[in-house]
Amino acid sequence: MAKAKAKAKGSTAHVLRVALFSRVILLTLIALWRLLFSPYDTSASLNPNCLSSSSSPSATAAGGGGGGGEGDGSRSSPPDALALPSAAAAIGSSVVWDGVYFVRIAECGYEYEQSFAFLPLLPVAISLLSRSVFAPLIPLIGYRAVLALSGYVLNNAAFVFAAVYFYRLSLLILKDEATALRASILFSFNPASVFYSSIYSESLYALFSLGGLFYLFSGAKTVAMILLALSGSARSNGALNAGYFCFQAMLQAYGAIYQKRKPILAVQAIAAGVVQSLFVFVPFLAFQAYGYLNICLIGNSYEPRPWCKAKIPLLYGFIQSHYWGVGFLRYFQAKQLPNFLLASPILSLAVCSIVHYVSILYRKFPLSSMHKEIIYAAEMKSMGTNEGSDDMWISNSKLSSKSTRDRGSRKEEMGLNLRKIKSQWAELSPMECRERALSWFFPSFCILRS
Repeated sequence: MAKAKAKAKGSTAHVLRVALFSRVILLTLIALWRLLFSPYDTSASLNPNCLSSSSSPSATAAGGGGGGGEGDGSRSSPPDALALPSAAAAIGSSVVWDGVYFVRIAECGYEYEQSFAFLPLLPVAISLLSRSVFAPLIPLIGYRAVLALSGYVLNNAAFVFAAVYFYRLSLLILKDEATALRASILFSFNPASVFYSSIYSESLYALFSLGGLFYLFSGAKTVAMILLALSGSARSNGALNAGYFCFQAMLQAYGAIYQKRKPILAVQAIAAGVVQSLFVFVPFLAFQAYGYLNICLIGNSYEPRPWCKAKIPLLYGFIQSHYWGVGFLRYFQAKQLPNFLLASPILSLAVCSIVHYVSILYRKFPLSSMHKEIIYAAEMKSMGTNEGSDDMWISNSKLSSKSTRDRGSRKEEMGLNLRKIKSQWAELSPMECRERALSWFFPSFCILRS
């Protein structure tokens, strides 16, 4: 046991080193690319003053007086007044695409309707980090550059820890250290890796989602709830992580009704699942309520916004549709063909990987074998035992056979399959069955036994 723990600790350290190495390589490539080529997106230069002078804490953070200064250290002083103006310009010019919104929100708060498309966890974390750890750098490079630097450091650190949780979760589910290690290395060098090292919310979302799932499958539900709720504060799709608690509650309710014959336990499991799911949903719902309060109730607009009059005033859906054109199949347009061509290498790799995986899965576990396994599980469940006879297995399997010409060979094959399934699965506990189901080994059999 001690040797296994030491080996796992060594593998975790290896994943940590690989993740750090991947970030160093990626950041080096980003810096080299920016030196050689002009940026495609030029939104970094769009940096007006905050609408409210009290929104930016620059005067206080830079060591100024408490009197509501106008702008931050980089705004109140010209670039030449900074100790490192070239560094400030380089860092500031690297803030592009969604990073512009995140840095702006961290500096000025939610000023515009479209800024509510970006959830608050990353801007809040950037603001806190810039006012504490990196506050001494404000006189050197200015407040906005410090905000950007805080975002880069935060996201790269979050990705490294996300890679560690990815490995631990893979090891917990797959029960295969080599496979978990390979998966973690691929995660560290995944094609979308640049987003995890930019000022985007992907890194924090990955950290809290993977961490939450690890603790959920480890049995620490309270920690899992908190982390998964934080993932919903980073990205809107984090609210969907509530589905894990729903599925777990359904499994427990099924076992309480059909195995333990105690409906009251099923009610308790469902009630607990509802509470846990709502806890994960709360951050997203609270942010929508915050947007409704600021725009619809105390906003300065004379005419209420269209979404304020809706029966369910969902700000996020309106923003995504109105400002970014997000909707079902709305991206599939002729003008987007260059973007699809740009993504075609990765899409081709993904399709080939899926086809390869399905072919391996089918060779190892043919559909006919899966059908037999379901029938066997149902029969064993109806008898209330883990034992069964080959004759019963064979007679039920005939239901799915269209021909009886080679009945003898089928009979022998079914008998072998039965003995194999019984030897591998009959002694497993429901928890072990669920763990194996997560790695796609006889999932239906496990669900029926859970």
